Amino acid sequence: MSAAWPYPRWVAHRGAGKLAPENTLAAFRLGARHGYRMFECDAKLSADGVVFLMHDATLERTTSGRGTGGELPWGTLAQLDAGGWHSRAYAGEPLCTLENAARFCLANGCHLNIEIKPTPGLEQLTGEVVAREAARLWAGSEVPPLLTSFRPESLAGAQATAEHLPRGLLLDTLWKGWLETALTLGCTAIVCNHELWEPSTVTQAQSAGFRTLSYTVNDEWAAQRLIDLGTDGIITDRVDLFSPA
Repeated sequence: MSAAWPYPRWVAHRGAGKLAPENTLAAFRLGARHGYRMFECDAKLSADGVVFLMHDATLERTTSGRGTGGELPWGTLAQLDAGGWHSRAYAGEPLCTLENAARFCLANGCHLNIEIKPTPGLEQLTGEVVAREAARLWAGSEVPPLLTSFRPESLAGAQATAEHLPRGLLLDTLWKGWLETALTLGCTAIVCNHELWEPSTVTQAQSAGFRTLSYTVNDEWAAQRLIDLGTDGIITDRVDLFSPA
């Protein structure tokens, strides 16, 4: 395993977990106020190719819009309220572009885990564009963002476009060939549903040279189990419970 792993153990899920509207600058600011120096976010493409942050394919849950986000141009998406659904305090918070997230992180010495979350049918293209934008935005930075995805096609697109950026394969089950796929994609990390990590799977992944990260860890017992297993990263909603120090 490579000794050079530049990222902190604790990662704030979607910026600040559930305490602020996910995937917004407001969430990053709140996570930072809780001491977090690494954030996880979800990135997809607008219809005109702008990389913006949103988890769902559709707009209804986390914005004032309707329909599929990736089918709308950024000029339309930029007008949506991405905070009012969460609470009155965040009403009017806009969607965030990857460029604005990068500016925040670089200005504040923070790190980013960008989950490539493609609109269905755009898996490879989204990986290509996200990787190209990430390489541009973090050019010259000592610590690049970590690109992750559940979709091997997205990671393949990222690999082909910006091979120097570190990648991680996200897993919600240990499907057949997961380890070989991560090796083929040149990944540096495996990011699992935390329940999948056991002594045998941690040993298997680490013996193959991978860093071992977990999502979404919101209980103290689960976090301690992962620390005791010797894993490398914990993604949490509970920025109010776990001190990243």
